[in-house]
Amino acid sequence: MTASPDKPDKTPAADQPDKAPSPDKADKADKAAEPSEAEQSEKKTPADKTSKPEQKAPADPPADDPAPADPPADDPAPVDPPADPPADPPVGKAAATASPGEPETIKAIPVRHYGRWISAVIVLALLGLIVNAFATANVHYSAIPDYIFDSSVVSGLGKTVLISLLAMLLGLVLGIVLAVMRLSKNPVTSSVSWLYIWFFRGTPVYVQLLLWFNLALIFPYINLGPIYRDEMSDFMTPFMAALLGLGLNEAAYMSEIVRAGIQSVDEGQTEAAHALGMSQGRTLRRIVLPQAMRVIVPPTGNEFINMLKTSSLAAAAAQYLELLRSTSDIGQTTGATVEMLFLAATWYLILTSVFSVGQFYLERRFARGALRTLPLTPWQKVRANLAAFGNRSKGGVSA
Repeated sequence: MTASPDKPDKTPAADQPDKAPSPDKADKADKAAEPSEAEQSEKKTPADKTSKPEQKAPADPPADDPAPADPPADDPAPVDPPADPPADPPVGKAAATASPGEPETIKAIPVRHYGRWISAVIVLALLGLIVNAFATANVHYSAIPDYIFDSSVVSGLGKTVLISLLAMLLGLVLGIVLAVMRLSKNPVTSSVSWLYIWFFRGTPVYVQLLLWFNLALIFPYINLGPIYRDEMSDFMTPFMAALLGLGLNEAAYMSEIVRAGIQSVDEGQTEAAHALGMSQGRTLRRIVLPQAMRVIVPPTGNEFINMLKTSSLAAAAAQYLELLRSTSDIGQTTGATVEMLFLAATWYLILTSVFSVGQFYLERRFARGALRTLPLTPWQKVRANLAAFGNRSKGGVSA
Protein backbone atom coordinates (compact mmCIF):
# COMPACT_ATOMS: atom_id res chain seq x y z
CA MET A 1 0.00 0.00 0.00
CA THR A 2 1.58 3.27 -1.00
CA ALA A 3 1.53 6.45 0.94
CA SER A 4 -0.51 9.25 -0.18
CA PRO A 5 1.39 12.03 -1.88
CA ASP A 6 -0.61 14.66 -0.08
CA LYS A 7 0.63 13.56 3.34
CA PRO A 8 4.38 13.65 3.96
CA ASP A 9 6.04 11.05 6.02
CA LYS A 10 6.43 12.04 9.64
CA THR A 11 9.35 10.47 11.43
CA PRO A 12 10.00 10.84 15.10
CA ALA A 13 12.57 13.46 16.26
CA ALA A 14 14.90 10.83 17.67
CA ASP A 15 15.17 9.09 14.38
CA GLN A 16 16.06 12.35 12.51
CA PRO A 17 19.79 13.36 12.37
CA ASP A 18 20.95 16.42 14.44
CA LYS A 19 21.21 19.50 12.35
CA ALA A 20 24.36 21.72 13.06
CA PRO A 21 23.55 25.38 13.61
CA SER A 22 24.82 27.85 11.03
CA PRO A 23 28.01 29.84 11.71
CA ASP A 24 26.16 33.13 12.01
CA LYS A 25 23.83 31.75 14.60
CA ALA A 26 26.77 30.29 16.57
CA ASP A 27 28.54 33.66 16.72
CA LYS A 28 25.43 35.38 17.94
CA ALA A 29 24.99 32.79 20.63
CA ASP A 30 28.59 33.21 21.83
CA LYS A 31 28.21 36.96 21.98
CA ALA A 32 25.01 36.62 23.92
CA ALA A 33 26.71 34.24 26.38
CA GLU A 34 29.69 36.64 27.00
CA PRO A 35 29.08 39.42 29.49
CA SER A 36 29.15 42.97 28.24
CA GLU A 37 32.01 45.44 28.81
CA ALA A 38 30.01 47.33 31.43
CA GLU A 39 29.42 44.11 33.37
CA GLN A 40 33.12 43.24 33.16
CA SER A 41 34.12 46.66 34.52
CA GLU A 42 31.65 46.28 37.39
CA LYS A 43 33.05 42.86 38.28
CA LYS A 44 36.67 44.12 38.47
CA THR A 45 38.00 44.46 41.99
CA PRO A 46 39.88 47.64 43.19
CA ALA A 47 43.15 45.72 43.01
CA ASP A 48 42.49 44.88 39.38
CA LYS A 49 41.77 48.53 38.59
CA THR A 50 45.08 49.70 40.05
CA SER A 51 47.16 46.92 38.52
CA LYS A 52 48.78 47.48 35.17
CA PRO A 53 46.89 45.68 32.41
CA GLU A 54 48.83 42.93 30.73
CA GLN A 55 49.59 43.46 27.11
CA LYS A 56 49.56 40.34 25.00
CA ALA A 57 51.62 40.17 21.91
CA PRO A 58 49.38 40.18 18.87
CA ALA A 59 49.10 36.89 17.09
CA ASP A 60 50.97 36.45 13.87
CA PRO A 61 48.80 37.49 10.97
CA PRO A 62 47.92 34.84 8.49
CA ALA A 63 50.27 34.36 5.57
CA ASP A 64 47.72 35.56 3.05
CA ASP A 65 46.93 38.74 5.04
CA PRO A 66 49.28 41.58 3.89
CA ALA A 67 49.16 43.51 7.18
CA PRO A 68 48.04 42.76 10.73
CA ALA A 69 44.65 43.99 11.70
CA ASP A 70 44.36 47.11 13.84
CA PRO A 71 43.95 46.41 17.56
CA PRO A 72 40.51 46.89 18.96
CA ALA A 73 39.61 50.30 20.25
CA ASP A 74 39.10 49.07 23.80
CA ASP A 75 42.73 47.84 24.19
CA PRO A 76 44.68 49.93 26.76
CA ALA A 77 47.17 52.46 25.32
CA PRO A 78 50.90 51.77 25.87
CA VAL A 79 52.23 53.34 29.05
CA ASP A 80 55.29 55.69 28.73
CA PRO A 81 58.19 55.06 31.14
CA PRO A 82 58.38 57.47 34.05
CA ALA A 83 60.46 60.59 33.45
CA ASP A 84 63.80 61.13 35.21
CA PRO A 85 63.45 62.61 38.67
CA PRO A 86 64.12 66.35 38.79
CA ALA A 87 67.61 67.49 39.78
CA ASP A 88 68.25 68.77 43.26
CA PRO A 89 67.30 72.43 43.52
CA PRO A 90 70.23 74.91 43.80
CA VAL A 91 71.09 75.98 47.31
CA GLY A 92 72.22 79.41 48.53
CA LYS A 93 72.89 82.44 46.34
CA ALA A 94 72.91 80.28 43.21
CA ALA A 95 69.24 79.39 43.83
CA ALA A 96 68.29 83.05 43.70
CA THR A 97 70.27 83.84 40.56
CA ALA A 98 69.78 80.65 38.51
CA SER A 99 66.72 80.67 36.28
CA PRO A 100 64.94 77.50 35.15
CA GLY A 101 66.27 77.80 31.58
CA GLU A 102 69.89 78.76 32.43
CA PRO A 103 72.73 76.55 33.78
CA GLU A 104 73.69 76.92 37.40
CA THR A 105 76.52 79.38 38.09
CA ILE A 106 79.62 77.70 39.52
CA LYS A 107 81.40 79.68 42.20
CA ALA A 108 85.07 78.74 42.73
CA ILE A 109 86.51 79.46 46.16
CA PRO A 110 90.30 80.05 46.14
CA VAL A 111 92.51 77.82 48.26
CA ARG A 112 93.73 79.38 51.49
CA HIS A 113 97.53 79.60 51.55
CA TYR A 114 98.33 80.17 55.19
CA GLY A 115 102.07 79.73 54.60
CA ARG A 116 102.08 82.79 52.39
CA TRP A 117 100.49 84.90 55.07
CA ILE A 118 102.99 83.72 57.66
CA SER A 119 105.99 84.39 55.40
CA ALA A 120 104.59 87.81 54.46
CA VAL A 121 104.25 88.75 58.14
CA ILE A 122 107.84 87.66 58.84
CA VAL A 123 109.22 89.64 55.88
CA LEU A 124 107.23 92.74 56.84
CA ALA A 125 108.48 92.47 60.41
CA LEU A 126 112.12 92.32 59.25
CA LEU A 127 111.52 95.22 56.87
CA GLY A 128 110.01 97.23 59.71
CA LEU A 129 113.08 96.59 61.86
CA ILE A 130 115.40 97.84 59.09
CA VAL A 131 113.30 100.96 58.48
CA ASN A 132 113.19 101.66 62.20
CA ALA A 133 116.97 101.30 62.47
CA PHE A 134 117.59 103.84 59.70
CA ALA A 135 114.87 106.14 61.03
CA THR A 136 116.48 106.29 64.48
CA ALA A 137 120.03 106.59 63.12
CA ASN A 138 121.99 109.83 63.31
CA VAL A 139 121.39 110.78 59.68
CA HIS A 140 120.23 114.22 58.51
CA TYR A 141 117.87 113.18 55.74
CA SER A 142 116.81 116.78 55.13
CA ALA A 143 120.19 117.46 53.51
CA ILE A 144 119.49 115.01 50.69
CA PRO A 145 116.71 117.01 48.92
CA ASP A 146 118.75 120.20 49.39
CA TYR A 147 121.56 118.91 47.16
CA ILE A 148 119.69 116.57 44.84
CA PHE A 149 119.67 119.14 42.02
CA ASP A 150 122.91 120.85 42.92
CA SER A 151 124.94 121.99 39.90
CA SER A 152 127.94 119.80 40.72
CA VAL A 153 125.69 116.76 41.31
CA VAL A 154 123.83 117.27 38.03
CA SER A 155 127.17 117.73 36.21
CA GLY A 156 128.50 114.49 37.70
CA LEU A 157 125.26 112.74 36.76
CA GLY A 158 125.64 113.83 33.13
CA LYS A 159 129.26 112.61 33.01
CA THR A 160 128.20 109.26 34.44
CA VAL A 161 125.60 108.77 31.72
CA LEU A 162 128.02 109.98 29.03
CA ILE A 163 130.90 107.69 30.00
CA SER A 164 128.51 104.73 30.38
CA LEU A 165 126.99 105.22 26.92
CA LEU A 166 130.35 105.70 25.16
CA ALA A 167 132.03 102.81 26.96
CA MET A 168 129.08 100.54 26.19
CA LEU A 169 129.13 101.57 22.53
CA LEU A 170 132.87 100.89 22.32
CA GLY A 171 132.44 97.55 24.04
CA LEU A 172 129.55 96.53 21.76
CA VAL A 173 131.36 97.37 18.49
CA LEU A 174 134.60 95.77 19.58
CA GLY A 175 132.71 92.80 21.02
CA ILE A 176 131.05 92.08 17.66
CA VAL A 177 134.47 92.16 15.97
CA LEU A 178 135.97 89.85 18.58
CA ALA A 179 133.03 87.44 18.31
CA VAL A 180 133.41 87.19 14.54
CA MET A 181 137.15 86.66 14.97
CA ARG A 182 136.51 83.97 17.55
CA LEU A 183 134.15 82.11 15.18
CA SER A 184 136.49 82.48 12.23
CA LYS A 185 138.20 79.42 10.79
CA ASN A 186 141.45 81.40 10.66
CA PRO A 187 143.54 80.08 13.58
CA VAL A 188 145.43 83.39 13.96
CA THR A 189 142.39 85.65 14.36
CA SER A 190 140.63 83.06 16.52
CA SER A 191 143.65 82.78 18.84
CA VAL A 192 144.08 86.57 19.14
CA SER A 193 140.42 86.97 20.06
CA TRP A 194 140.67 84.23 22.67
CA LEU A 195 143.80 85.84 24.24
CA TYR A 196 142.07 89.25 24.43
CA ILE A 197 139.02 87.80 26.15
CA TRP A 198 141.20 85.76 28.50
CA PHE A 199 143.21 88.80 29.64
CA PHE A 200 140.45 91.39 30.08
CA ARG A 201 138.06 88.98 31.77
CA GLY A 202 140.78 87.64 34.00
CA THR A 203 141.87 90.96 35.54
CA PRO A 204 139.74 93.34 37.66
CA VAL A 205 138.39 96.42 35.94
CA TYR A 206 139.75 98.59 38.76
CA VAL A 207 143.28 97.39 38.01
CA GLN A 208 142.79 98.08 34.33
CA LEU A 209 141.67 101.64 35.07
CA LEU A 210 144.78 102.22 37.16
CA LEU A 211 146.99 100.85 34.38
CA TRP A 212 145.48 103.15 31.76
CA PHE A 213 145.69 106.21 33.98
CA ASN A 214 149.35 105.58 34.84
CA LEU A 215 150.37 104.54 31.34
CA ALA A 216 152.45 107.73 30.98
CA LEU A 217 154.98 106.30 33.44
CA ILE A 218 156.11 103.69 30.90
CA PHE A 219 155.17 105.41 27.61
CA PRO A 220 156.11 109.11 27.67
CA TYR A 221 154.81 109.63 24.15
CA ILE A 222 152.05 108.16 22.03
CA ASN A 223 153.08 107.73 18.44
CA LEU A 224 150.55 106.46 15.88
CA GLY A 225 152.64 107.47 12.89
CA PRO A 226 151.03 109.98 10.58
CA ILE A 227 147.70 109.69 12.39
CA TYR A 228 148.49 111.07 15.84
CA ARG A 229 151.56 111.93 17.97
CA ASP A 230 151.54 113.59 21.42
CA GLU A 231 152.70 113.26 24.99
CA MET A 232 150.99 110.49 26.92
CA SER A 233 150.15 112.78 29.86
CA ASP A 234 148.20 115.09 27.53
CA PHE A 235 146.51 112.23 25.73
CA MET A 236 145.61 110.04 28.71
CA THR A 237 143.17 112.38 30.46
CA PRO A 238 140.83 111.07 33.19
CA PHE A 239 138.03 110.85 30.63
CA MET A 240 140.17 108.87 28.15
CA ALA A 241 141.47 106.56 30.88
CA ALA A 242 137.91 105.87 32.06
CA LEU A 243 136.68 105.31 28.50
CA LEU A 244 139.45 102.89 27.56
CA GLY A 245 139.40 101.07 30.88
CA LEU A 246 135.62 100.54 30.89
CA GLY A 247 135.14 100.08 27.13
CA LEU A 248 137.92 97.56 26.52
CA ASN A 249 136.92 95.54 29.55
CA GLU A 250 133.28 95.50 28.42
CA ALA A 251 134.31 94.33 24.94
CA ALA A 252 135.56 91.04 26.39
CA TYR A 253 132.13 90.32 27.91
CA MET A 254 130.15 91.56 24.93
CA SER A 255 132.13 89.31 22.58
CA GLU A 256 130.90 86.26 24.45
CA ILE A 257 127.31 87.56 24.42
CA VAL A 258 127.42 88.25 20.68
CA ARG A 259 129.04 84.88 19.99
CA ALA A 260 126.24 83.12 21.87
CA GLY A 261 123.64 85.08 19.89
CA ILE A 262 125.24 84.24 16.55
CA GLN A 263 125.44 80.56 17.42
CA SER A 264 121.75 80.56 18.39
CA VAL A 265 120.77 81.20 14.75
CA ASP A 266 120.24 78.03 12.72
CA GLU A 267 123.06 77.26 10.29
CA GLY A 268 120.47 76.69 7.58
CA GLN A 269 119.89 80.44 7.47
CA THR A 270 123.53 81.05 6.54
CA GLU A 271 123.53 78.22 4.01
CA ALA A 272 120.38 79.57 2.36
CA ALA A 273 121.88 83.08 2.15
CA HIS A 274 125.07 81.69 0.56
CA ALA A 275 122.96 79.71 -1.90
CA LEU A 276 121.34 82.97 -2.99
CA GLY A 277 124.78 84.46 -3.68
CA MET A 278 125.13 86.66 -0.58
CA SER A 279 128.62 87.28 0.75
CA GLN A 280 129.77 86.38 4.25
CA GLY A 281 129.66 89.97 5.51
CA ARG A 282 126.25 90.67 4.01
CA THR A 283 124.88 87.44 5.40
CA LEU A 284 126.10 88.45 8.84
CA ARG A 285 124.58 91.94 8.61
CA ARG A 286 121.28 91.11 6.94
CA ILE A 287 120.46 87.57 8.08
CA VAL A 288 122.36 86.45 11.18
CA LEU A 289 122.65 89.51 13.42
CA PRO A 290 118.97 90.62 13.12
CA GLN A 291 117.88 87.16 14.28
CA ALA A 292 120.55 87.02 16.98
CA MET A 293 119.39 90.31 18.52
CA ARG A 294 116.63 88.50 20.39
CA VAL A 295 119.34 86.65 22.33
CA ILE A 296 121.82 89.53 22.47
CA VAL A 297 119.56 92.32 23.78
CA PRO A 298 118.64 91.00 27.29
CA PRO A 299 122.21 90.41 28.54
CA THR A 300 123.37 93.60 26.81
CA GLY A 301 120.81 95.58 28.80
CA ASN A 302 122.08 93.98 32.00
CA GLU A 303 125.65 94.88 31.04
CA PHE A 304 124.68 98.52 30.46
CA ILE A 305 122.96 98.76 33.83
CA ASN A 306 126.09 97.26 35.37
CA MET A 307 128.17 99.82 33.47
CA LEU A 308 126.24 102.67 35.11
CA LYS A 309 127.37 101.40 38.51
CA THR A 310 130.86 100.32 37.46
CA SER A 311 131.58 103.84 36.21
CA SER A 312 131.88 104.86 39.84
CA LEU A 313 135.28 103.09 39.90
CA ALA A 314 136.60 105.74 37.53
CA ALA A 315 136.31 108.31 40.29
CA ALA A 316 138.92 106.63 42.47
CA ALA A 317 141.14 105.08 39.79
CA ALA A 318 141.19 107.76 37.08
CA GLN A 319 140.08 110.87 39.04
CA TYR A 320 137.08 111.24 36.76
CA LEU A 321 134.48 113.69 38.09
CA GLU A 322 131.38 111.53 37.75
CA LEU A 323 128.39 111.27 40.11
CA LEU A 324 130.11 109.53 43.02
CA ARG A 325 133.08 111.88 42.94
CA SER A 326 130.81 114.95 42.87
CA THR A 327 128.71 113.82 45.85
CA SER A 328 131.83 112.78 47.79
CA ASP A 329 133.34 116.24 47.33
CA ILE A 330 130.14 117.86 48.65
CA GLY A 331 130.09 115.49 51.61
CA GLN A 332 133.70 116.33 52.57
CA THR A 333 132.94 120.05 52.32
CA THR A 334 129.67 120.06 54.31
CA GLY A 335 130.41 117.18 56.66
CA ALA A 336 127.34 115.25 55.44
CA THR A 337 129.36 112.31 54.10
CA VAL A 338 126.76 109.59 54.63
CA GLU A 339 123.93 111.80 53.44
CA MET A 340 125.71 112.46 50.13
CA LEU A 341 126.34 108.75 49.70
CA PHE A 342 122.59 108.21 50.11
CA LEU A 343 122.08 110.93 47.50
CA ALA A 344 124.39 109.15 45.05
CA ALA A 345 122.58 105.85 45.69
CA THR A 346 119.25 107.59 45.01
CA TRP A 347 120.44 108.86 41.63
CA TYR A 348 121.86 105.45 40.70
CA LEU A 349 118.51 103.86 41.50
CA ILE A 350 116.71 106.40 39.33
CA LEU A 351 119.09 105.81 36.41
CA THR A 352 118.87 102.03 36.58
CA SER A 353 115.07 102.16 36.83
CA VAL A 354 114.73 104.38 33.76
CA PHE A 355 117.07 102.28 31.64
CA SER A 356 115.44 99.05 32.86
CA VAL A 357 112.13 100.24 31.42
CA GLY A 358 113.86 101.05 28.13
CA GLN A 359 115.47 97.61 28.13
CA PHE A 360 112.05 95.98 28.60
CA TYR A 361 110.52 97.71 25.59
CA LEU A 362 113.61 96.96 23.48
CA GLU A 363 113.39 93.26 24.34
CA ARG A 364 109.66 93.31 23.62
CA ARG A 365 110.32 94.76 20.16
CA PHE A 366 112.88 92.14 19.14
CA ALA A 367 110.67 89.32 20.50
CA ARG A 368 107.84 90.04 18.04
CA GLY A 369 108.82 87.32 15.60
CA ALA A 370 109.62 84.67 18.21
CA LEU A 371 106.70 84.75 20.66
CA ARG A 372 103.02 84.10 19.97
CA THR A 373 101.95 86.66 22.58
CA LEU A 374 104.15 89.56 23.64
CA PRO A 375 104.81 90.04 27.38
CA LEU A 376 102.62 92.50 29.21
CA THR A 377 103.83 96.05 29.63
CA PRO A 378 104.26 97.42 33.19
CA TRP A 379 100.94 99.27 32.96
CA GLN A 380 99.16 96.17 31.67
CA LYS A 381 100.61 94.15 34.56
CA VAL A 382 99.32 96.72 37.07
CA ARG A 383 95.81 96.60 35.59
CA ALA A 384 95.83 92.78 35.53
CA ASN A 385 96.92 92.61 39.19
CA LEU A 386 94.24 95.12 40.22
CA ALA A 387 91.58 93.13 38.39
CA ALA A 388 92.72 89.88 40.02
CA PHE A 389 92.73 91.52 43.46
CA GLY A 390 89.21 92.85 42.85
CA ASN A 391 87.93 89.37 41.99
CA ARG A 392 89.53 87.85 45.09
CA SER A 393 88.07 90.53 47.37
CA LYS A 394 84.57 89.46 46.27
CA GLY A 395 85.12 86.01 47.77
CA GLY A 396 85.85 83.93 44.72
CA VAL A 397 86.01 83.74 40.97
CA SER A 398 82.90 82.99 38.94
CA ALA A 399 83.28 80.39 36.20
